[in-house]
Amino acid sequence: MSEDLKSAFWDRIGDVQAGLLSAAGARAVPMSPYADRKENAIWFITADGTELSKAAETSAEASFFVADPKANLYATIDGQVTHVNDPAKLDELWNAVAASWFDDGRRDDDIRLIRMTPTKAEVWATTGAAGFVYELIRSRVSDDKPDVGEHGMVSFV
Repeated sequence: MSEDLKSAFWDRIGDVQAGLLSAAGARAVPMSPYADRKENAIWFITADGTELSKAAETSAEASFFVADPKANLYATIDGQVTHVNDPAKLDELWNAVAASWFDDGRRDDDIRLIRMTPTKAEVWATTGAAGFVYELIRSRVSDDKPDVGEHGMVSFV
């Protein structure tokens, strides 16, 4: 595992606006991640009664899929989701995007804070559009394979 790739993952996941989260074998649904490198956590805000909320009550296995060209990050992240009752953390993460899903805003009784603790991930940290085009052109001139970023497995445990 490359510590550089792990660091790139944490640096870029914070710029991801949405990915697909699946837990306990349920269908994957779009969710906005809130990354916290220090806590080795990716946080999500959902509503009570969702498949994700139910899975988190039993500390289920989960996968989060990211394909975000603006963040230059593509990843499949595996880990465990748990329900966390932490009003201070919820206040820290709360924003206009989350508020748009709840009729009573931050004080809505249906809000559930979910913590994903990643265990491993396959990560592609790319160079971005300009770098990609440059590498494609360079590879055509030199017959070398394009270097469009770093790819590998990351362990979080």
